[in-house]
Amino acid sequence: MTTDEYRATPQEIESACERLDTVRKAVMAVYVGESATIDLLIIAVLSKGHVLLEGVPGIAKTTLVKALAAVLGCSVRRIQFTPDLLPADITGTYVLNPREGTFKFRGGPIFANVVIADEINRATAKTQSALLEAMQERQVTIEGDRFELPEPFFVLATQNPIDLEGTYALPEAQLDRFVMRVSMTYTKMRDEITMLRSHGVATPVANACLDSGEVIQLQNLAERIFVDDDLYEYTVRLASFTRSHRDVVLGASPRASLAMLRTAKSRSLLEGRLFLTPDDIRAVAPAVLEHRLILIPELEAEANARARIVADAIAKVPYRKAVRPT
Repeated sequence: MTTDEYRATPQEIESACERLDTVRKAVMAVYVGESATIDLLIIAVLSKGHVLLEGVPGIAKTTLVKALAAVLGCSVRRIQFTPDLLPADITGTYVLNPREGTFKFRGGPIFANVVIADEINRATAKTQSALLEAMQERQVTIEGDRFELPEPFFVLATQNPIDLEGTYALPEAQLDRFVMRVSMTYTKMRDEITMLRSHGVATPVANACLDSGEVIQLQNLAERIFVDDDLYEYTVRLASFTRSHRDVVLGASPRASLAMLRTAKSRSLLEGRLFLTPDDIRAVAPAVLEHRLILIPELEAEANARARIVADAIAKVPYRKAVRPT
């Protein structure tokens, strides 16, 4: 296949945008809030990535991820994370068959296209680690046996702020496996009024607009968005800026560079473009980079320190030209 044959076509982009707009509207029929948050989740799905939604309790984080999961038309399993949850409760384990006297593998809720990890930071580090292999390699290993996970596969996780009672910090290795962290705040007044007016009325249901095969097709189409060579360099420079920043102990990894490129290409698709632009990269950079930064101790308690560093990177790292496909 030649380079031109590999690139997405205008007809493919137009058709994909129509389907993605249907997905967005279906989610908004259930979730009352910012459409930008929904767009970030769709971008993560197109990028074959996992998403971490962070916010205080009661702002519809779980409602949002459940609505998106239902609209995608894929198999869905939900895990409610608690301090007594064990790794085997997620991955599954071998159980004894008394009649045959043999052990048979019984898969856990991780064996689904969409895994909703509700309040993921309420489980201990040992339980959280059960997701590491699954999130990175799309497989789990039980007693030496490898089991592949279905395609597509992504984790939609929610977590409460770390200073709330009964929460555990996610390890850096797990945070790095989330392609994006989406911070959710209290809804705007008009949205909350809309929610109150709809309370007591029949709850809208999110109907499936896609299926697993269509999700994979859209993911593959996002990979075919044209990227100019200068934008590969621009992506790496943004990530490298965080590694050398005086306030950062551990900067964005090469996995973060890859996540930034993938999500930027997915944003281009969502915006209806055949090619990547610097604005796409800048738009996704905060959600991709901020949660990956480990700061010096003096700044760990500063709420906006990570956002400030990423904003510095966007402001100070130059790019050479506007991008148009040849």
